[in-house]
Formats: sequence, C-alpha cells, structure tokens
Amino acid sequence: MKKIKILIVDDDPIICESMQKFLENETESGGIGTAIAYNGDDALKLFDSYQPDVILLDIMMAGKNGKEICSEIRKISNVPIIMVSAKSSVVDKVVALELGADDFIVKPFDMNELYARIKAILRRMPSEDAPQEEEVLRFDKLEISKQKYELRIDGKYYDIPPKELELLYYLASNFNHVFTRDQLLDKVWGFDYLGDSRTVDVHIKRLREKLDGVSDKWSIKTVWGVGYKFEAD
Repeated sequence: MKKIKILIVDDDPIICESMQKFLENETESGGIGTAIAYNGDDALKLFDSYQPDVILLDIMMAGKNGKEICSEIRKISNVPIIMVSAKSSVVDKVVALELGADDFIVKPFDMNELYARIKAILRRMPSEDAPQEEEVLRFDKLEISKQKYELRIDGKYYDIPPKELELLYYLASNFNHVFTRDQLLDKVWGFDYLGDSRTVDVHIKRLREKLDGVSDKWSIKTVWGVGYKFEAD
C-alpha cells in the first residue's frame, strides 16, 4: 500500500515535531511519512518536491500566512488541506473554507482528533490501488466525473476542490431530492466528520459561484428550513 505523505506547515517547531512524532510513530497503520515547513516559502517549495497527500496548514505565520499559501496551492492542486488555527471564530472557519480548505481544526487539539480528520479526508479520495468504474453525471452543459475528480462546464474543464466535487456529485446523482445539512455532512464528509453544518453552506456558495448562469435546466436550490437539492428537468 502506498505510504501516505503529509506536509506539516507551522512556524512553531514544538507543534510540528509533536504532530510528526504522533503521525509517524503512534498511528496504527505505520504507513505515514511527513515533511515539515516552518514558513510559507519553504511550504510551497516542499509542496512541489514532496507532493503530499494531505497538508496540515497553520493560518497565523510570520511572512506568508496560511491563507495565502492555501490560495496559491488551490490555483494548481486539489490536494486536501486541513487548516490549523488558534482562532475558533466562525469567520475564520468560513474564510478558510472559502479559500479552498477541506477542514479546519482549532488549537489546542487532541492528536487522535487530528488523525481522525485525516483518515476521514483520505477515505473520500479515489484509491489508486483498486480500479474504479467510470462514474460520470451529465446534465445540460455540465459533466461531473467522480473517478477523475473532474468538472466540465459547457465543455471546458474547471479545477475544483475534492469536497466541492463530491458534494455536487452527490446532489446531482440524487437530483430533485432534498437533503438536510446533516445528511450531506454524513454522506459527503463521513459520519465521523467533526465539523459543523455551516461547512455545507460554504461549499454550496462556492459551487453556485462556479455554476451561476450555466443552464436554466438545472440549479442548486435552497429549500428554506430544510436544506438543499439539485433541481433538474
């Protein structure tokens, strides 16, 4: 089995080394490797050379901060990013998710919780070890490939974070069915996701920005007091 590579980005050496020690030596799989960057410039260089499967990214750092790094990485990659912050406000979480982060965890945190979040993200990613049937949904001017994690709008390929694609795929594969936020968290993020339902709202907002005005034959609708649905003719 492929060894999971995790890039840890934080300007606090103690925090970095604690996460590194736990992930490499204390997880039951033993299949995790790590690399550490203490600033934004080194993080971007390591991202290119190390090619991590997951990035643990601190928000508050001297120089280039975590938000800037996340934004730059999202221009070129959909690698899962877990933002780490000492701030727990809703605003900070929403901003991180809008920049393309897949999850958000607040310091101080339990290492077992961190590991649970990493496992939850990796479970949702396509496996390289097993062949998968092509799963493509097609609507007017819209094509969603779950296997390739690709979104095409009017024939043009669009880069999209994994969780956005998974959410869109799930809604579209159950078109005209209304789902609550908790149901979407369960089906898309997994039953052991430790975040809150506002995560769904942020991802829906980002999807609508990408899909606005593409077609009048389908849309992502809000069902007030209930949740969301992909409405199609």
